[in-house]
Amino acid sequence: MKLRYFVIAYTLLMAGIWLFMGRSLREEEPPKRDLIFYNRQLKAVEQALSQNMGQKEIEQRYGCEVLYFHDNDDQLRYCDLFREGAVFLDLSIDGELVGKLAWNETWEDGQKKYASMLERTALIWGAALMAGYLLIGLLYIYVVRPFRRLQKFSMQIAKGNLDFPLPIEKYNFFGAYTESFDIMREELKKAREGEYQANQSKKELVAQLSHDIKTPLAAIKAACEVLQLKEQSPYTREKLTVIENKANTADHLAGNMFHAALEDLTVLKVEATAESSLFIEKLISDLKFYGEISCVGKIPECLLWMDKLRLEQAVDNIINNSYKYAGTQITVTFREQDNGVMIRIRDEGPGMPEEEIASVTEKFYRGSNAKGKAGSGLGLYLSRIFLEQMGGGLECYNQNGFVVELFLRKV
Repeated sequence: MKLRYFVIAYTLLMAGIWLFMGRSLREEEPPKRDLIFYNRQLKAVEQALSQNMGQKEIEQRYGCEVLYFHDNDDQLRYCDLFREGAVFLDLSIDGELVGKLAWNETWEDGQKKYASMLERTALIWGAALMAGYLLIGLLYIYVVRPFRRLQKFSMQIAKGNLDFPLPIEKYNFFGAYTESFDIMREELKKAREGEYQANQSKKELVAQLSHDIKTPLAAIKAACEVLQLKEQSPYTREKLTVIENKANTADHLAGNMFHAALEDLTVLKVEATAESSLFIEKLISDLKFYGEISCVGKIPECLLWMDKLRLEQAVDNIINNSYKYAGTQITVTFREQDNGVMIRIRDEGPGMPEEEIASVTEKFYRGSNAKGKAGSGLGLYLSRIFLEQMGGGLECYNQNGFVVELFLRKV
């Protein structure tokens, strides 16, 4: 039950108690005392005496004192009551005057006592009401509110929000439980982060392996094409065709695996270090199995920020694309700048439509010239990401062919 309903119920209960008490108190209100009242009381006392009711009981019931003429103590008491202003009536038994009835309390005195009793009762009721509200408040602060926080906390944890804090208050009776729940949250968060990192590492490994497999497969296919052109034996050419077909199948499967691994993977890890620029010349030389690659000039010798593996993947992607879509000679030139080195890779094909160049480095984008050719639309996207994380950049444009410029920053 909600706390406000409990407060309302308690308030109604106390109001009912007050109404009941008020009704009872009204019944206790002293009647107005006049001559008729005293005469009625006198007749009632005389009747009680005739029925042999005890004197003490009579005095207690009717609020008076019975004074007999033959009793010396009663005579002395009569004098005292007379000085105090008491009301006296003659008391007769069987028509014989035997004493006096005395009432020492006037109606005004009774009203004062009644008002005093009302005041004390109201104070007691008010104190009980405030004590009840105070108890409810303490229960809310020390019991209900901590449980509500635990309930809200558990709902957030169930939704997967492991950053939702659970404050531990100094005077919380359930501090141990609160601390345990918060420790549970932290452990769940650590476990989730560990699971996320493990999944990321697994995806990165799958993506890296699948991409690395494509490089030797490209070499196998290129070698098969060269041997098919030069080989005269039909038997050997048939076997080369089988090898090429299987290499194409393996390349297609590796591409599918690479695509699936990167669908929800933001980016592969890049760790740039200071490396010699001469590594780039060797890298391009190792890729000449794709076809004719011409390096114009020497690369300026300096230290560049690069991740060798990722740079090799980026250059391999670019040259493989040129070989696949243009199939022409590839020219590589170098240009030194104040803060880095520009590597320009150009083929002699028709290039790309100008309206598509701005999107060619986006994830999963494939141009209109890619129809009928295997690919995932990730090569130039990953190349751009790799270069940017090395502190460099990548730019594509048309100029007597399709041009890709790579920029690497100097150390």
